Amino acid sequence: MRNKGVAPGSDSSLGDSNPRQEGPADLRLVPPALAAWATAAVTLDAPAVRVTALALTCAAVAGALLLGGATRGRHGRTEPHRPPLQPTPPELRSPPPRPPHRVFSLWPRMSVAAVLLCVAASAASAALHGADLTRGPVPGLARQFARVTVELEVTADPRLTRPRVKGDHPAPSSVVIAADVLRVGAQGGSSGGAGTRVRTPVLVLVDVDRAAAGRTPWLSLLPSTRLVAHGGLAPASAGGGRVAALLRIGRDESPRVVGAPSTAQRFAGKLRGGLREATEGLPGDARALLPGLVVGDTSRVPPELHEAFEATDLVHLMAVSGANFTILLALLIGPPGTAHRSERRGLAPRLGIPLRATAVLGGALTLGFVIVCRPEPSVLRAAACGSVALLAIGTGR
Repeated sequence: MRNKGVAPGSDSSLGDSNPRQEGPADLRLVPPALAAWATAAVTLDAPAVRVTALALTCAAVAGALLLGGATRGRHGRTEPHRPPLQPTPPELRSPPPRPPHRVFSLWPRMSVAAVLLCVAASAASAALHGADLTRGPVPGLARQFARVTVELEVTADPRLTRPRVKGDHPAPSSVVIAADVLRVGAQGGSSGGAGTRVRTPVLVLVDVDRAAAGRTPWLSLLPSTRLVAHGGLAPASAGGGRVAALLRIGRDESPRVVGAPSTAQRFAGKLRGGLREATEGLPGDARALLPGLVVGDTSRVPPELHEAFEATDLVHLMAVSGANFTILLALLIGPPGTAHRSERRGLAPRLGIPLRATAVLGGALTLGFVIVCRPEPSVLRAAACGSVALLAIGTGR
């Protein structure tokens, strides 16, 4: 005899204690996701005019489909008038069936509109990314290999390139810094009002002496720091479509800071520095790997160890990803599937924090995770997925 509360066709015997039964896989979001990914892959390096036209066209067609479906639903066919029947006993009543003509006329429109909206959003994002790489005077100056004075804002932690052999002699070591050009002027200008205000992503290459490479002040710069530098621009031959130009700075130049990093970045820098200090007593490889595994800090990983990780296909372990954030979030909320049950676990119920406050606290924890581990693609992806779970917990869904 089947227990009460078990869904029809289910072999589970959980009964009323767990009324939710597993159904068929819901694949409705697969076509929009595939469309968004394919659009991003195709349009990332396409001309901005074509990408913008694609986004506007898809948005217009999707809007027409949605408006047409809503109008057809309001003015669709209605059931003919029938005389009232005798009342049916409550035990024999069943919910009225939905009109099939409305279901099959509206749902394809909604599906196509959802796919087109995802294509439009992905194309718009690619167009904005491409516009950052082409607008302003920086790309043109790079094609002329011009010498300029620029005001920069650091956007990622500086890193030291590994020594390379070029011909019969080793190439000089360099500090690589991802930054945004905020102001650009002719060589010899100042950081005052002179120059053209822009916001263009560039890759800064600073030549340093190999003997003193680890002590150069360029490596101590934190993200959001503003500085003025003099150097030569060059086209970005191998930037992966992420920078508009290369800015090479001589080894005699020192960073001239004109704006301190933000409070959040200073706090994150202290945490990352504290982790490096806490690992000073470990053996060489462990001392270099632990900060990389925890917060993605690979500044102390030697070339030999990095090559060993590449040879064994384990480089992904040194990139912060969803596993790091899952461990951190599970300590706060426990397993997300038990968040709305009496078996709720984690630090939040032990401290008496309600669900909505737990979701808000988890959001703050997510923001701190992104700041400390830096907004790399894998970190942002993990934070976005965790935010979906926190939103579900906060809204009771």
